[in-house]
Amino acid sequence: MEFGLLDYIVLVGYLIGVALLGIYAAGRQSSTKDYFMGGKDLPWWAVLLSVVATETSTLTFISIPAVSYGSDITFLQITFGYIIGRVVVSMIFLPAYHEGKLTTAYQYLATRFGASMRNITSTTFMVTRLLADGVRLFATAIPLAVILRLGGAFTEMSDLHVYLIAIAAIAGITMVYTFIGGIKAVVWMDVMQMTIYVGGAILAIFILIFNIPDGVTGAMGTAFNEGKLQLIDFGESIGQSIQSPYAFFTAVIGGAIFSLASHGTDHLIVQRLLTTKTLRDSQKALIGSGLVACAQFAMFLFIGLLLYSFYDGQAPEELGLSNMDEIFAMFIIEQLPIGISGLIVAALIAAAMSSLSSSLNSLASATTLDLYKPYFGQDNTESKDLWISRGITVFWGVVITGSAFLFALIQTQAEGEQPAVVELGLEIASYTYGGLLGAFLFGLFTKKPNLTDATIGFFTGLIAMLYLVEGVVQDFLPGSGLAVAWPLYTLIGSVVVITVGTISYYVRTMFFTKD
Repeated sequence: MEFGLLDYIVLVGYLIGVALLGIYAAGRQSSTKDYFMGGKDLPWWAVLLSVVATETSTLTFISIPAVSYGSDITFLQITFGYIIGRVVVSMIFLPAYHEGKLTTAYQYLATRFGASMRNITSTTFMVTRLLADGVRLFATAIPLAVILRLGGAFTEMSDLHVYLIAIAAIAGITMVYTFIGGIKAVVWMDVMQMTIYVGGAILAIFILIFNIPDGVTGAMGTAFNEGKLQLIDFGESIGQSIQSPYAFFTAVIGGAIFSLASHGTDHLIVQRLLTTKTLRDSQKALIGSGLVACAQFAMFLFIGLLLYSFYDGQAPEELGLSNMDEIFAMFIIEQLPIGISGLIVAALIAAAMSSLSSSLNSLASATTLDLYKPYFGQDNTESKDLWISRGITVFWGVVITGSAFLFALIQTQAEGEQPAVVELGLEIASYTYGGLLGAFLFGLFTKKPNLTDATIGFFTGLIAMLYLVEGVVQDFLPGSGLAVAWPLYTLIGSVVVITVGTISYYVRTMFFTKD
């Protein structure tokens, strides 16, 4: 079975429909408050779904089933930590944002330490988001290219050309409705796109169950016999647990701290939580998103177990595939009816577009409100600010697309073992999340330390992460990096920031000032 004409009609119709519906859902935009905050009247349940959709990339859709296919379901332990972290954010961080009537996460640091700290952290967010989203947008093209090739399309084109076409198409359509509709369009399109990709996943589950002997009972029996239903792994020793990302305490503690950073300091998520009417609505959206994200990961892991039974546990090489991530893509093309395959590919694009649109709007928001407005636009009219915000949105769209093109070129031109794209994206985020979280906690729980202490702590944390995070940067540094599981990166980075900032305060007050 191939990717047929009806599949392409469904796919193209979806892309056109998304742009039109996004513009319609946004309504009339008359100010930056409308454009970036949605008028602060979005319902909490829509924000909840938008947060989950923003976190879900195409690689989640494709790669998580591969995790349980090749191993077990211990990955789900991390989501337990995600829930704990979101509860803490809702109780500590969100009240600070709402009480200060802030429009970006980094304005809190401006009120605590001064404008310079806001500029430092906001710029760090932008650079990190640019690189991470460039990787994510390029990574989106990988499973799409696999699907299109397995379906018999674009066989005459090089990998680079297929990647560039997929990147340009996704980025172009997303920029249209984000440019016109702002955050309101982003949130409502996230709701629609999450409905599509979850619906596509559920449809795949039913088709798998129908085609597996003895259905769910048979699949779970096979999974049990192969040891794939293991959920909790306490590790063999403390040392092994520290190095294993899926050991229970590492996964839960690391997942909770990572969630503190990603949902408490990253403007990509915080911006959504500030679009609700009340603090309580923000808290319901955030905590609820953790529960829904956990259920969503469980669903994709369940798909992996069903695929394992459907393909009798064959290795990727036996199925003619190059790696485990291609298994769900192969099932989509070879086993789903014509038209349904197009819907599933649309679901993949939906996951990608929801993440990209969120990044574009949050980057434009941080750039406009943190860097442009305080210094260059104090006397602007609302109308002028709105058009400048839209222009900045286009700017970031072009830059992120260019970044994705660059990563595509690097990937296709690499000789020998190619860079691991998923790990690269995680590596980039890990460099800065610890520093950002540490700066926020340092500001929340200390009163006397000032901008100097916070800045020294923040940059020391960033430098420490260069030696901690496994990746290409370590190859250029002296010595050896620490063997620590990635869920602990953010914890260690934030501890370094707080510790160094505190030491800086005491050294400064003891030897250089008279407090």
